[in-house]
Amino acid sequence: MGWDTAKTKRLLLDAAVDEFAAHGPEGARIDRIAAAAGVNKERIYPYFGGKRQLFDAVVQRELEQLAAAVPMAEDDGHPVDLPEYAGRVFDYHLAHPHLLRLLQWEALCGEPGAEVAGQERRAAYYAQKVAALGGAGGSGAQPRPEDLLYAVVALAGWQFAAPQLARMILGGTAQEDPAARRAAVVDLVRRLVR
Repeated sequence: MGWDTAKTKRLLLDAAVDEFAAHGPEGARIDRIAAAAGVNKERIYPYFGGKRQLFDAVVQRELEQLAAAVPMAEDDGHPVDLPEYAGRVFDYHLAHPHLLRLLQWEALCGEPGAEVAGQERRAAYYAQKVAALGGAGGSGAQPRPEDLLYAVVALAGWQFAAPQLARMILGGTAQEDPAARRAAVVDLVRRLVR
C-alpha cells in the first residue's frame, strides 16, 4: 500500500494549528507537531519546506475554512444579510478561537508593513467581499464598503483576540454569554447599515 500524502499533510496541518496558536511560529516545535500528528518530522520538510512555510500553510488553510463556513452570499446566490453575516463570523470565532491567535502571531512575527504569505490571494478574496458589499447599504450616508467590512471583522472578532479588554470593558467575555455578545454585534452592524 502506498504512502497517503494527502492524509499525512492533513495530519500535520491539524497538529500544527494548536502548536502554532499556542506558541507562534518562533516558539512552535516541529518535534511536538510531528508527535501530535503521529508522523515522522522529516515529512514536514518535503511537504512544506520548513517550519515557517508550515505556519503559512496553516494560516492559509484556516482562512479558507472560515471563508467556506461563512460565505458572503446565501446558497441561492443572494447577498447575505450583513448583520447576520457578522453574527456568523462571531459564531465561527467562538468555535475556532485559534484563528485569531494565528493571525496575531502572523502580525507579531512579521515586519511592520511587510507582506504576509499569500497576501495577493488574500487581498483578492477581500476585494470580492468588498465588491459584494457595494450594494449592502441602507438609506442615508453609508460607510465605504471596505470600511464596513473591516468594521464587521473587528466587531465580530476583537473580543476573542483581546478577551482581557472584553472583561474590563464589557464585564465579561464572549465565552461567558455568547448569545448576548452575538446579539450586540449583530445590532451594532445593523445600525451601521441603516
